Amino acid sequence: MPYVNTKVILDKANKEYYAVPAFNINNLEFLQAILDGAVAENAPVIIETSEGAIKYAGGGDPYLGAEIFVEMVRRYAERLPIPVSLHLDHGKHLEYIMAAIKAGYGSVMIDASDKPFEENMAITKKVVEIAHAAGVSVEAELGTLAGIEDNVKSAESILVNPEEAEQFVKETGVDFLAPAIGTSHGAFKFKGEPKLDIERLKEVKKRTGIPLVLHGASSVPQDMVELANQYGAKLEGVKGVPGELLVETVKGGINKVNTDTDLRISFLAGLRKYLTENPEQFDPRKYLGEGKKYVTDVVRARLRLLGASGKA
Repeated sequence: MPYVNTKVILDKANKEYYAVPAFNINNLEFLQAILDGAVAENAPVIIETSEGAIKYAGGGDPYLGAEIFVEMVRRYAERLPIPVSLHLDHGKHLEYIMAAIKAGYGSVMIDASDKPFEENMAITKKVVEIAHAAGVSVEAELGTLAGIEDNVKSAESILVNPEEAEQFVKETGVDFLAPAIGTSHGAFKFKGEPKLDIERLKEVKKRTGIPLVLHGASSVPQDMVELANQYGAKLEGVKGVPGELLVETVKGGINKVNTDTDLRISFLAGLRKYLTENPEQFDPRKYLGEGKKYVTDVVRARLRLLGASGKA
């Protein structure tokens, strides 16, 4: 199936009331593991890269990094029976956004959520005009998420205003919107009982009607945390968004669920276990391959949870 614009995947999810996970990658192994899981579930999938991942892949050159990811994802997608898209997550700098657009990403995110509302709207509108002219769809964010992840950092959460969301979508022409409803970035999401503002989410959906995105949505599977810790990791107190709460967000209008931490922890667990049990092994295809298996299992579970399995 051809490599597609992310809008193709999310418009279908919006019409049919399910969500598609968007998985962050930094290298080939994670891409392979994610695609193996999506094919096994006959599900559409969105691959994401951060600005940091692009910088890493290109040795500091964002244009080279973006081209490498597009070429890699496109080559695999063309040989698979499922729709695959590539998205720039949390685009903060115009240079990286332009690099992704020029390289052929299916969508880009402009994250100006740390700016005042009017400034966020003006910046987003400018990016939408540029991206749409190149046939690339755009995601933006309203409100802010606490936590740290790659190039995103905030000390507090500010929940989205539904009335502002309606105005924002109308004036910018953005294709997808990430409304802040109480999640946070990283592996330490809740100090107490997990809680999200589902009613606020429903109101944003009612007022905008477009595909909505949930950031900071990793569930941090505790069996993977325990396995990683068993083999030498130190991941104490990590907590994610429970699966049942994610299902509620999908019912409330979420169509794209970002996932990064789950994959990292699962890969780490598999890698640490294999290296500990096979101290003589030095072939990276062996130990990296073991980590991939754990990532694929998490991907498959995520696709089933969000209702994307069988929707290719």
